[in-house]
Amino acid sequence: MRWDPTRYLEFAAERGRPFDDLVGRIGAEYPDVVVDLGCGPGNLTRRLVARWPKAQILGVDSSPEMIERAVADGVGDRLDFQVADLREWAPGEPVDVVVCNATLQWVPDHLAVLPRLVDAVRRGGWLAFQVPGNFGDRSHTAMAELATSPRWSAAFAGRDRARAAVETPAAYLQALAGLGCTADVWETTYLHVLQGPDAVVRWVTGTGLRPYLQALGSDAEREEFLADYRALVSPAYPEHPWGTVLPFRRVFAVARRGDS
Repeated sequence: MRWDPTRYLEFAAERGRPFDDLVGRIGAEYPDVVVDLGCGPGNLTRRLVARWPKAQILGVDSSPEMIERAVADGVGDRLDFQVADLREWAPGEPVDVVVCNATLQWVPDHLAVLPRLVDAVRRGGWLAFQVPGNFGDRSHTAMAELATSPRWSAAFAGRDRARAAVETPAAYLQALAGLGCTADVWETTYLHVLQGPDAVVRWVTGTGLRPYLQALGSDAEREEFLADYRALVSPAYPEHPWGTVLPFRRVFAVARRGDS
């Protein structure tokens, strides 16, 4: 999937809040190496430079477009970026902190990836991740409804994402505890107040709607699909004079690997 960093960054402030809440719960005081897996355009990775002023910070993402944008915004003695798939990525030696923000939901059966991520962290180190938990909301069920509709089923065969793409908080807690970690798992629902017309459609075209749009063969089809999608979601997210409210549930996990 090709990403558009500019589109993704349109709601950078709202997308950044969960990252800050996640990192704020990590108890590492003086880590040497911190890795941001799924770093996107690197705007949030740069906050880790200030959070841990003596650490080496590495941002990793599978999207060349995202990494190109991150590098263009600058690297330094303590900050670097690289293209890699987190399903295959492994450090040369265990690192102190791994952060994985709003990324694991793109990985099928990502519970099976957690042992590798825990192994990437040194004993006593930290793994922290956050995933969206709003796949039952109208913003996402409308995608599946359209994908299986008579008009669009041929174009979207095999792309129905109506099923939950993340696990329950209890499942993450059990998995991390089973890997020898002490884990803190919780969920938060943000009420993002988005500004401007068509706000929810603009939000999802930067993330969840991208696989659908890229499956279509022409700009005309994409515009038609967006019109159909807009008709389904607009009643669920009315525009007020002060903005459009997008409720967004997210699931967080911060785990410290055991010392032995």
